[in-house]
Amino acid sequence: MPNRRRAVTALTALAAVPLLPAPAEARSPEPGSSRVRSPEALAGRRTADRARLLAADRVSERVLDLTIDSPALGREGHARVLLPTGYDRGPHRRWPVLYLLHGCCDPGPGWEAWTLNTDVEGITADVPALIVSPEGGPVGFYSNWWNGGHYGPPAWETFHLAELRPLLERALRCNGRRAIAGLSMGGFGALCYAARHPRLFRAAASFSGVIHTTADPSGVQDILTGYGTDPADLWGDPAAQSALWDAHNPYALIPRLPRGYPLYLSCGNGAPGPLDPPDRPEDSLERGLGEMARAYLRRARGHGLAVTAHLYGPGTHTWPYWERELIRALPLLTAPLT
Repeated sequence: MPNRRRAVTALTALAAVPLLPAPAEARSPEPGSSRVRSPEALAGRRTADRARLLAADRVSERVLDLTIDSPALGREGHARVLLPTGYDRGPHRRWPVLYLLHGCCDPGPGWEAWTLNTDVEGITADVPALIVSPEGGPVGFYSNWWNGGHYGPPAWETFHLAELRPLLERALRCNGRRAIAGLSMGGFGALCYAARHPRLFRAAASFSGVIHTTADPSGVQDILTGYGTDPADLWGDPAAQSALWDAHNPYALIPRLPRGYPLYLSCGNGAPGPLDPPDRPEDSLERGLGEMARAYLRRARGHGLAVTAHLYGPGTHTWPYWERELIRALPLLTAPLT
């Protein structure tokens, strides 16, 4: 096994090189916004709108952890990368990327969640692509936060699409073909990013995703409140800033996706299912997300999207179902990458 702090040669060479500005389609400031950076983000070690790779931690043959100096976050950001089998044997080969987003509220680092809770390494062993799980914050909701109209950190969308994305393409030989998937809050992120940037991702998948945010705005706000955050900091007030809420609602954004766009959509109904222990109670969260999934499915198919749906009935908001759904979704997600 490689030493834990062995940096990949190409990454080390690029670590001190600031990234080029991202293409316009990958930037996501809201209309009329003014970006306000934290004092840390304005410190001398950062250049405005540029990110730097600080460390590449080769944890194992396939697992590589990145640490990024991120102006968008006003601090360091992280991503775990599963390198494709044979990556080191082809120094000139370029690879597609499957982004795999985590959910909210994990007790540990979100970017490690998929590898800690599933056999994603084994599941993707034969996938000829980088599997990238970026940090999204405990309740970051894959968005550039409104912060009372001042924006500024945390700007998760900018971190993922205008900082991390070009870094991967320059430093890890990514070829520009991308798909995206996620669970719960990450399912929101996957469908939101796909619709807000329809030319960036060739396919998307949501597993038990929060994909109709205006159907239950108090649910989103309660999650933020539970983490000691002012819920208005994310997208403002659901009524006063309704346009901003709609701009981050996957259900409302369906018309931005081109007809025929491949989507995978799955969710349970909250009743204990075959992957639950016998004494598992009913899961009201999964039941509500299942209602969102059915509404999203009807509208998406009406718009002409190529949706593969697995609304599987009994099943709770837990990892065994998301691992199973990743296996089922992989063919749809990887087909456009070849």
